[in-house]
Amino acid sequence: MSVSDQLNDLADRAKQLKDSAVAAKEKGKAELEAEVKNAQESAQAQGDALRTRAQANKGKLSAWSENLQNSWNEHLHVVRKSADERRAAHDLKSAQRAAQRADEDAEFAIEYAYAAIEEAEYAVLDAELAHAEAEELAQA
Repeated sequence: MSVSDQLNDLADRAKQLKDSAVAAKEKGKAELEAEVKNAQESAQAQGDALRTRAQANKGKLSAWSENLQNSWNEHLHVVRKSADERRAAHDLKSAQRAAQRADEDAEFAIEYAYAAIEEAEYAVLDAELAHAEAEELAQA
């Protein structure tokens, strides 16, 4: 898949997320629980695919990519554990604190995604520069 196709998919997915977040405010608890489960499964599948791709390209990817993959794996583990603990809360104060933490986690995830897009822009431009430099050397 070309970088351009990947960027189009990313833009489409961001639009879907925005629409889903807006629609979530109108949904009941049972529907939200089902959507959370589906979103978690989808995120897990995407993370597994990314991990598989990283393993298949081990030695080809930069150390930055490998470190980012390891960091992402740890992040997912912590987020899932926190969500499980939050769902176990049964009293009002715990539930309110859990809701606040969930809001903060969502805000941070969006900021993280934004930073990832910024990093993706750098990586795409750097790749194009590397191709231009290689072409220049080939013509020399």
